[in-house]
Amino acid sequence: MSATAVVENGKIVETASQTSTKKAASKNGMDKDAFLQLLVAQMKYQDPLEPTSNTEYIAQYATFSQVEQIQNMAATMELSRASSMVGKLVEIRTMTSTGDYKSVQGSVEYVTYENGKAYVSVDGALYSADDVVAIIDETYQTAFDLAVAFVTALGKLPKVENLTIADKESVETLQKGFNSMTAYQQSFIPEEYIKALQKYVERMAELVKAEEDNKGDGEGDGEGEGSGGDTGTEGEGGGESTEAAGGVEA
Repeated sequence: MSATAVVENGKIVETASQTSTKKAASKNGMDKDAFLQLLVAQMKYQDPLEPTSNTEYIAQYATFSQVEQIQNMAATMELSRASSMVGKLVEIRTMTSTGDYKSVQGSVEYVTYENGKAYVSVDGALYSADDVVAIIDETYQTAFDLAVAFVTALGKLPKVENLTIADKESVETLQKGFNSMTAYQQSFIPEEYIKALQKYVERMAELVKAEEDNKGDGEGDGEGEGSGGDTGTEGEGGGESTEAAGGVEA
């Protein structure tokens, strides 16, 4: 595992990945090798006048074998657990070098196993498998992200009473986005925001209708003035035409 040092203000700062892997490496504790070293030391420094009996050595060796089997089983289970995360979206919570906790989310790219510890790779960085606190369902995450985006977009709109026709596209986009969600995705949006969207849609419908009415009134006034002028012209022309027609017919 290679790590790149991050330097801030002339000081080397550990990343969350480096802290996680270092913390995992320091958790080895009392392993089977340490147990064997203790057994050898006991044999080496035992009292020659009162040596340890063969029965005790056999019992200790049996304990050693049990410890080895348990550790091997635990290592296999840990590797299996970590391997099952590959391709899944996970949340990692690890402590930084400053003592603060940091959450990282991403898909597990691969798993590596070193010195009896499993590590997961997320966005190119290695983290201890022990720091994975949740495996997130992608359907859930998608619904959650859509809800956050919806609430954020709704918050950027002006108050309902300050809404103008210029906000029509934004309101329609929000309405279409909400209507295109599944029932499951819509359930992530608080009821108060759904009601707020309805108010925006109703207010925008009023503004659009008012604008159309104003256009209709303006066109009606223009046509009235134009038709009055045309009527006068046609009246004069009509008289002449009548006379001419009468003359022809006569």
